[in-house]
Amino acid sequence: MPQMTSFVRLLVKETEKMVSYFFKGGVVGDRDEEEDEEAFPSPYLERPILDKHLEEGASAGGIVFALASVQGWRAQMEDAHACVPELPGELAGWGFYAVYDGHAGSRVAQYCSRHLLEHILATGAVTPDEDKEAVKEGIREGFLSIDRHMHRLGRREGWDRSGSTAVAAMISPRHVYFINCGDSRAVLCRDGSVCFYTEDHKPFNPRERERIQNAGGTVTLQRVNGSLAVSRALGDFDFKEVQWRAPTEQLVSPEPEVYEVERSCRDEFLVLACDGVWDTIGNEDLCAFVRSRLQLSSDLKYVCGQVIDLCLYKGSQDNISITLICFPGAPQVSAEALQREAELEELLESRVADIFEEQHEEGLPDLLYVMKYMSSERIPGLPPGGGITSKRNCIAAAYYKLREEYTPKDTLFHSGSEDSN
Repeated sequence: MPQMTSFVRLLVKETEKMVSYFFKGGVVGDRDEEEDEEAFPSPYLERPILDKHLEEGASAGGIVFALASVQGWRAQMEDAHACVPELPGELAGWGFYAVYDGHAGSRVAQYCSRHLLEHILATGAVTPDEDKEAVKEGIREGFLSIDRHMHRLGRREGWDRSGSTAVAAMISPRHVYFINCGDSRAVLCRDGSVCFYTEDHKPFNPRERERIQNAGGTVTLQRVNGSLAVSRALGDFDFKEVQWRAPTEQLVSPEPEVYEVERSCRDEFLVLACDGVWDTIGNEDLCAFVRSRLQLSSDLKYVCGQVIDLCLYKGSQDNISITLICFPGAPQVSAEALQREAELEELLESRVADIFEEQHEEGLPDLLYVMKYMSSERIPGLPPGGGITSKRNCIAAAYYKLREEYTPKDTLFHSGSEDSN
């Protein structure tokens, strides 16, 4: 199909541009213009927006949290979040955290970030005595309630046609309730490894496919009717118009899956993140990377920022949002870990210097060459889950320092101009 050919061509060009940007020092080369008939509107920016939104906080129960989000390469920021470390009234020992990944607009994600918790609490099912089944049913009903409300509101006010995934954690003194609707994901790290994670709702999953087909739809190109990449979401009302079927039996269902996990003193942290994270890194790798960063810094905003940088360097093309919630058993800053990290950075700087020494007579290597060269080597002590990619900033700093030393002062500007071509 010609449109798919154009899309693939665009994707290749955009990927090349992103690799060039991050590994050649933020320089984007010129692109040939496509013929009008081959043009495909790009959902990406020419340059990424890398300004991070950061927040942090704590609860009276010893839980600390931080969140970070970045627009990245996407033309619009469609993610939203909610962090409520202390629920009101008798539920003061409870907390609620959520990440919303919007698509086709941000209206639904933004509305849910402000009002989903209200709809859950309005069911009256979340009470201090904590009937687990009642809490889970109240959460489900809260999702269905806000979806019905937004459907009416959207028709009356002419909302955009957007939708949003939702991944959340409601934390009580005794349990963590994991809530998922869509393909964002929650992961719990306990005793150094992944203890629990939510399952993504994708159209090609057998149970999801069956519901879609029963509602008269198809799964084409792994998407609902060849269009939507998730099979459960809030909003997306164009996919919820089968009059004779219940809300949970539509092409796209607003029903979340809810699981409760009993809390343990061995719980370390949990992560809520959109697919801008999970498309580039797996559950075990992310937990290993976060654990290693927590041993270097108690600043959770810094740790979240490190995850975002890693995902960008790994090629994430989406908005990126992550919430990190740490329990009292989370890893603490370690003098040994700090020493190992310092030794690693010294080794990396030394290797960059070696590459310059080996190559400078043939011309100064560019940063992409240095990164590729070092990626092919066996370097001990790299961050677990992050590898050489997570040390890109360290390598880049050493690279630019050496390039300045190796380049005559009167040619620095000229060299920089050549790099941009």
